[in-house]
Order: sequence, then structure tokens, then C-alpha cells
Amino acid sequence: MNDHQGKPNSALTSAALVIVILWFLVGGIAHFVATAVELRVVPPWVPWPLAAVMISGAFELLGVAGLLHRKTRSPAGIGLFLLTIAVSPVHVFMLQHPELFGIPYWLLVLRVPLQVVLLVLIARVILDNWQSRA
Repeated sequence: MNDHQGKPNSALTSAALVIVILWFLVGGIAHFVATAVELRVVPPWVPWPLAAVMISGAFELLGVAGLLHRKTRSPAGIGLFLLTIAVSPVHVFMLQHPELFGIPYWLLVLRVPLQVVLLVLIARVILDNWQSRA
């Protein structure tokens, strides 16, 4: 995570930051412009699915805004990390009921390790932000 002199590796962290920002910016916008699609993936046991979609989309966009400023980057990253974990039941539901979504099963399976990669990228942004402020 650090270069040979103990400084945060800014190129890798910058790439991670851009990927995380784009991921949640596109995802957050999708919650509002493709609400019907987003609603389809909410497990039936989730109460108030429309509220869940709207709130999670708003949190994604707030997280993106927080990532843009160094002072708020770590708290925003922590929020997005926790949000990513919180929405994991959606991926499990989709894996259990692939016939409902018209998406190849292998793509649904691929989303699981991609979520892990996303979590690692978010953690990288958080940790390097802490290190650069220390």
C-alpha cells in the first residue's frame, strides 16, 4: 500500500478512487432513473422496497460527494463500505432466483467476487486517506 519511502502509493489510490466514484455515481443515478429495474432485484422480504431503493441510491450519491473531499473521504468510504455489505442480500437473492432477471447465471456469480474487489478498493481509499493525513 506504500511506496519504498512509506508514502501512500498515489497512482494506485487515485485509480481506486476513480473506480469507486464511478461505480457509485452510476449506481446511485440508476436508482433514480431506472427505479423499476432496481425494484426488481429487491428481495421480497425487504419492507418498503421503493424506500429501500431510493434511500440506498441517495446514500450512494452522498458517498460519492464525500469521496470528492479529502476531509470527508474516510467517513464517506466507511459508509460506502458498509452500504456495499448491507446490499449483499440482493446478490444472494439474484443467485437463488436467476430466472427472474434474464441475466446469465455466470454473470450473477461473477458479481460476488466483484463485490469483494469493490470492498478492497474502498478500503484502499480509506486507509490511504488516513495515512496521508497522519
